[in-house]
Amino acid sequence: MIAVAVIAVAAADVVAAVTELPFLGAGLGYRAPLRGGIFQHRHELPVLEIIADDYLDPTPEQLDELTLLAEHFIVLPHAIGLSLGSAEGLDPVYLERLANLIAHLKPPWWSEHISFTRAGGIDIGHLTPLPFTQEAVDTLAHNVATVRRVIRTPLILENSAATFTLPGEMDEAAFITAVVSSTQCGLLFDITNLHVNACNQGYDARAALDRLPLEHVVQLHFTGGHRRIDLEIDSHSHPTPEPVWTLLAEVCRRTPVRAAILERDQRLPPIGELLNEVRRAQQLMTMSTP
Repeated sequence: MIAVAVIAVAAADVVAAVTELPFLGAGLGYRAPLRGGIFQHRHELPVLEIIADDYLDPTPEQLDELTLLAEHFIVLPHAIGLSLGSAEGLDPVYLERLANLIAHLKPPWWSEHISFTRAGGIDIGHLTPLPFTQEAVDTLAHNVATVRRVIRTPLILENSAATFTLPGEMDEAAFITAVVSSTQCGLLFDITNLHVNACNQGYDARAALDRLPLEHVVQLHFTGGHRRIDLEIDSHSHPTPEPVWTLLAEVCRRTPVRAAILERDQRLPPIGELLNEVRRAQQLMTMSTP
């Protein structure tokens, strides 16, 4: 356990304007098999993103790894299991451990998903979409307020991929807009998730950009998935496809973006192939450097 106290702070102290956050550039999601290549090419990777859940109860070796990463890169924690959409509230043990990790790394921001992973005290085991309702927006806002009482670092929220939609009174664009407005969080805009949802649900992803709160975008995610029968799956298993690059370029044209992270979890290629994607994202981001 990282020995850092959790400090209660007022929400007003942690709601940083998006324009005040630093420009970091394009980077990579850290995965242990890529460690050697990442350090070999560290001059090309100013920022890494870690899966926070992998380090919530760290071993001494993991603490050493975190310290080493933080000495050479800006490290952004990306949480999966906080379950901000849970109506029953947040797990205080998880929240405390997450707060300790963030305090240890001192990142400019951290992120979680607009989803839930726990219901009725049971861990569902995956990111589950929320119904697009005002009740879900209010639940997220309540839980974000709880988080802000213990974590000072700005929180940004990620739009989720969904293979199904629940009944609701809004569409996805209206729901995301309501969430960022209600929580006053920045947006981690996953371009691949937008592409996947548009394909699976039959809407125009580029047209959806006109209705999304792009002025709240802090960071991007991008990657490639695969097709299974008649569904696009966000599996982080293939190179970023051209439709996602087109959307990423359009977002960068419309709004300043402070970081973009390539996520790759399966079928890991040589580091050079990943760096080519990171370089391409970096070039597109220069269009929006603040």
